Amino acid sequence: MIEKVTVRLTEEGKFRAIDGPQCDEMNPKELLLHAAAQCSGRTAMHLMQKMHMKPKGLEISYSGDLNTDEVLPESMFRSFHVVYNVECATGDDQEKAGRAIALTHDKYCGLTQMLRRIAPVSHETAIVSTEPEPAR
Repeated sequence: MIEKVTVRLTEEGKFRAIDGPQCDEMNPKELLLHAAAQCSGRTAMHLMQKMHMKPKGLEISYSGDLNTDEVLPESMFRSFHVVYNVECATGDDQEKAGRAIALTHDKYCGLTQMLRRIAPVSHETAIVSTEPEPAR
């Protein structure tokens, strides 16, 4: 069974769960995924700020494959998968965002590092720019 939590950056700079239950309605497995998504989001934002850029949008989905067909207290995760979706204002910011996401996932997000000790953590990243293409 796959459990999934998606968080999105708000205008206030906070990450809120979307397309699913809010924290007070989540089961413990979803709360773990939510915590990991929050950690990844906050880490990525910190790194992007250090790079003097702010994304127009950032959405992180954390999913985990459980070893049971339903969520049980004894269910354990077999693997995790993270999807990072970043919207940038300019093409230059795309490169910075890519670097920040890579550093977040591979090195600086402590929860992602801890989850790697439980099971494999794969990821994919999509970074788009809303800057119009130059006229030719």
